[in-house]
Amino acid sequence: MKKAQYRFRGPVPHDVIEAVEFELESPDAGQVLIEVLAAPINPSDVLTLTGEYGILPELPAVGGMEGVGKVVELGEGVDNLAVGQRVLLSGTGGTWTTHLLANAKHLVPVPGGVDAQQQAMMAVNPPTSLLLLSEFVDLDPGDWVIQNAANSAVGGYLIQIARKRGLKTVNIVRRESAVQPLIDAGGDVVLIDGKDLRKRVTEATGGGQVRLGVDAIGGAATERLARSVANGGMIVNYGLLSGEPCQLSGTSLVFRDITLRGFWLAKWYRDASAAQRGAVFAELGQMIAEGSLYARVQASYSIDQIKKAVAVAAAGGRDGKILIEPNA
Repeated sequence: MKKAQYRFRGPVPHDVIEAVEFELESPDAGQVLIEVLAAPINPSDVLTLTGEYGILPELPAVGGMEGVGKVVELGEGVDNLAVGQRVLLSGTGGTWTTHLLANAKHLVPVPGGVDAQQQAMMAVNPPTSLLLLSEFVDLDPGDWVIQNAANSAVGGYLIQIARKRGLKTVNIVRRESAVQPLIDAGGDVVLIDGKDLRKRVTEATGGGQVRLGVDAIGGAATERLARSVANGGMIVNYGLLSGEPCQLSGTSLVFRDITLRGFWLAKWYRDASAAQRGAVFAELGQMIAEGSLYARVQASYSIDQIKKAVAVAAAGGRDGKILIEPNA
């Protein structure tokens, strides 16, 4: 057995992580032993390695916040799962490993025969996209939504979920090379960010009312989205890729009645009922199984290649997600 472990945090994420060998005993009562099939490297994982994320585990720690695995051994009293069953690893932590022990009640069964790479990415970015579209503004088919960092994983999922719901998307990116892939993925409008964004959004939507803006960048980008939504619209921020606080002008806040909200998936997991979580995963799971919800994968790596994998994931200009396939 091997795991990707870090004993300290630092500014260069791939310098702190390393592959180490370890052993696990048989599961205790209520636990299961899982063979990890795939686990992604998300921006939150990189921020955890550098110490910049909102929740930091005690050290030493194993990287990875989500993934998918297969049950290989049951502890005493576990009757809701079976050996060989595939399970979603959400809330377990430490998923960059060949094997892990988990509390059976924290695991969500998912069907076999589905792309494990896509299932591995199901617990963080897809629910973020779905909830951003569901929890803040009551949207009807034909309504417009604008988002920045639209070529991110969350952005790609949001385009697909919006399209399935009959919503139209304005997708803002920062480089020309990201435009055509988003058009191909179903984005209705794709624009390069800039000072004249509001004018170009108005022209591209034919004056359509944009009621919701989704912000992953913060800083001045937040205000550019605010100027692009309709009076009384809402901006929901879920990330600060700029490293700067969200900026919202007095004109947007006072005279145009723009609302700024924040969203953090960890808080939603903490507050949501089992029924709410189940409904979200059922909808996402069905879309993944039928092939209408997916994320581009640039490459996958073994545990022994963890330093390279993290370095690639942390670099800009990627064309898809980086995954760890520990047992491949």
